[in-house]
Amino acid sequence: MSLTELSITELHSRLARREVSALEVARAHLDRIEALDPMTVRAMLTVTRDHAERQARAADARLTAGETAPLLGIPVVLKDVLTTRGIRTTAGSKILERFVPLEDGTITQRLAEAGTIMLGKSNMDEFAMGSSTENSSFFPTRNPWDLDRVPGGSSGGSAAAVGAEFAPFSLGTDTGGSIRQPGALCGVIGFKPTYGRVSRYGLIAFASSLDQIGPFTRTVEDCALVMNAIAGHDPCDSTSLQAPVPDYTAALQKEPSLKGVRLALPREYFDVEGMEPGVEAAVKAAINQLESLGAELGEVSLPHTRYGLATYYLIAPAECSANLARYDGVKYSLSIREPGAGLWDVYERSRGEGFGREVKRRVILGTYALSSGYYDAYYLKAQKVRTLIKQDFDSVFEHYDAVVGPTSPTVAFPIGAKTQDPLAMYLNDLFTIPTSLAGLPGISVPAGLSNGLPVGLQIIGKALDESGVLRIAHAFEQSTHWHTLRSPIAQMDAATARSA
Repeated sequence: MSLTELSITELHSRLARREVSALEVARAHLDRIEALDPMTVRAMLTVTRDHAERQARAADARLTAGETAPLLGIPVVLKDVLTTRGIRTTAGSKILERFVPLEDGTITQRLAEAGTIMLGKSNMDEFAMGSSTENSSFFPTRNPWDLDRVPGGSSGGSAAAVGAEFAPFSLGTDTGGSIRQPGALCGVIGFKPTYGRVSRYGLIAFASSLDQIGPFTRTVEDCALVMNAIAGHDPCDSTSLQAPVPDYTAALQKEPSLKGVRLALPREYFDVEGMEPGVEAAVKAAINQLESLGAELGEVSLPHTRYGLATYYLIAPAECSANLARYDGVKYSLSIREPGAGLWDVYERSRGEGFGREVKRRVILGTYALSSGYYDAYYLKAQKVRTLIKQDFDSVFEHYDAVVGPTSPTVAFPIGAKTQDPLAMYLNDLFTIPTSLAGLPGISVPAGLSNGLPVGLQIIGKALDESGVLRIAHAFEQSTHWHTLRSPIAQMDAATARSA
């Protein structure tokens, strides 16, 4: 078995026994990326071979000294919205194409301290605005299950990198579903923690009250290991929660059982126009499997779900219009200045050429929603509906341990199929947005195939109950084989591709 096929847990075991070096592991993944990525999925914006090899040598020194930390010597890919000292961080935008941060973000630093090896930065929708990674200012990423289809977004590069076996895990960000939806479409685990559970310091902001960092992995156990490393309070982030962080792996049981666990099935997540029959069938089969493991099921209503999309597309653009005001062509972003041009000319040219179409659409929408005379009618009302959506979940969690349903109403769709219809694109996040608005943890786990493409099952938990979500997801995973399926690109041999 190739080193690139192994999970974090399997790699850790081999590294701890010194059967393989961290440098060998890093080079195996780097060679695979360089041989396959440019001609297939195009998951990577920047590959950091020299940096990765330095980190691998440092990891080997720690391993030789007897250290056996769970992530020591494990490769990782970071979404290019997480700042990395001395390595360009573009947020998928031309306006930051040449931006090289002076310091690491908190999570980048925590992973480095844990001994991980950063292979590079992954492609994404510009400033995390999109559901397909077609809004990248550089190039679209392709799905490792079908290169003619999207990987989801906005963290499509991170999801595709794990699905193509370029790395055993990656990090993405989730604002309205940008970890869970691409996780579902690429057939990998995608986990969004509770808002504030993971520090956002060093994350280039899209919508500050919604953005949250989380992992993509191949197994739930690997997800728990990564969460152990990245969760916890950070004094540099004012939204970071001062709550104890448990050992997430302790929640995972050896025998798959959900006896006594109560799972809610929201009517609004199933009776939906536009859900593909294959997705619905796979999710219902997954729910039957949860019941066979001993879970108690109950139908519930989350009545304000139907307002989630409209609410999100007022709050998120409003916040992005404020956050992106800093990219004005004066400080560190793209600056287009002509002789004799005034300040407003610099603003207009720099932002006009630096921002892509979707970013401009959302900045304009958000600025309008915050403008005088419209603030109360739009933004303030959206915040009130957000509270109602959270109260819907609170009511359900008085009687149930988690909510389950589809992650995405469809499987991966063809590249270009929805680029001319923004509303159709926005509907991809129909089931993930309410979770983000309520600040709750949610995970997507592989739950079947429809027309040969992955389907994701979403499990949503109470605030700060990541352990409960991981326990349910792990029990389901251990009782099914869906997580063991490999994409066609994952099955490609890098050496053969290189010689071809």
